[in-house]
Amino acid sequence: MAEHISLVVNGQRRELDVEPRRLLVQALREDLDLTGTHVGCDTSQCGACTVLVDGLAVKSCTMLAVQADGSTVTTIEGMATDAGLHPIQTAFWEKHGLQCGFCTPGMVMAAADLLARTSDPTDDEIRHAIEGNYCRCTGYQNIVAAIREAALTMRTGATVPMGTHA
Repeated sequence: MAEHISLVVNGQRRELDVEPRRLLVQALREDLDLTGTHVGCDTSQCGACTVLVDGLAVKSCTMLAVQADGSTVTTIEGMATDAGLHPIQTAFWEKHGLQCGFCTPGMVMAAADLLARTSDPTDDEIRHAIEGNYCRCTGYQNIVAAIREAALTMRTGATVPMGTHA
């Protein structure tokens, strides 16, 4: 028997009928076509499915869609605006914080949660915030540098033009 849920996803009110056991990641990817949220492990280990639920980083493979009823969900697709990429996305691009890109949406969302709580995190705080997100391509150093750069950009209101390497 399907449950009716209503949630705000990337700024838009969405209503769905979902099976009670349907995972949030499945509802996002399969019902709402928001495929930027990746499924990497199905066991809450890799963090590729991380989204923001009411502003907090959540591994969407561990949350039932019905648990998100009434919540505000932000996926990687909701980070950019008509004006361009979010400063975190730009920093990942500029600081080479990605290689294959599979983990990147989850890393960006974990960074967004951290930077909403801490405007000037230390490298240790950054590493702690992303410790539940696996990257199989990088040594994490460029990811940490990207988050540090995004924090600076967001604190100062500065912008880094695309195509330059600050």
